Amino acid sequence: MNSNWNWDLATILVICIFVSGVIWLFDAIFFAPKRRALVAKLPAETSDAVREKAESVPLLVDLSKSLLPVFLIVLILRSFLVEPFRIPSGSMMPTLLVGDFILVNKFAYGIRLPVLNTKVLPISEPERGDVVVFRYPEDPTTPFIKRVVGLPGDTVHYNRETKHLYINGEIVSQEKISTYHGVGSGSNMTGADLRVEHLPNAEHQILVVPKHPTPIVYNQFVLPEGQYFVLGDNRDNSRDSRYWGTVPEQNLIGKAFFIWMNLDWSNGGVSWDRLGTKIK
Repeated sequence: MNSNWNWDLATILVICIFVSGVIWLFDAIFFAPKRRALVAKLPAETSDAVREKAESVPLLVDLSKSLLPVFLIVLILRSFLVEPFRIPSGSMMPTLLVGDFILVNKFAYGIRLPVLNTKVLPISEPERGDVVVFRYPEDPTTPFIKRVVGLPGDTVHYNRETKHLYINGEIVSQEKISTYHGVGSGSNMTGADLRVEHLPNAEHQILVVPKHPTPIVYNQFVLPEGQYFVLGDNRDNSRDSRYWGTVPEQNLIGKAFFIWMNLDWSNGGVSWDRLGTKIK
């Protein structure tokens, strides 16, 4: 079986559209004409109740006709425009918190066919600093979210002692701006350094635990064509390209751009100040 064929919502929607369409088409070809012919043969004095019963569409057919456009609209919106995700872990703190509900731009990196994930219309490529959702290379049924730091052709090095990133031999500068105070599910990161990392044209915040060497697997990569190196902003609590390697272009789902809700019961429920936040 093709590893890109995932039994996710898109697959379920496609199946629902197919089944609904077959039921509707089968009825339109074989049964609807018989119902119309039966009504046409009824005597003129036939009561409205009898006539209405003869014209009635079976419940299954009626449901199929009603739900088919709904399934189509949801599939189009989800596959080609935006898709919602919920953040389950703290690997992207402080940018994203546990319980954030985000929207992902599905056409940012090209239009792909649902289920097959085949790109049919290239639009753009990820840029350094983009927060992307992708299919985890070791289990494509699982979506991951990280930040792109290395592009095809780059040489990326991560120093696990100093927590600095090097791109093509150049250090990516950092500066501490404060000590982090976490809330709710992120309270375990209280005391970490809150730093600003100056990626080229993509300045953003990261969390670093000083004097805590990260036990990474890979600390240097030369990225081939179509491969991206991604890191979590919570540098000492993120399983990313330092552990399992690069992200193939075909695994990209889209670019995260908006937080529309945060729900973390360990922090009292809804965090209203995060609603409507742009992801950067």
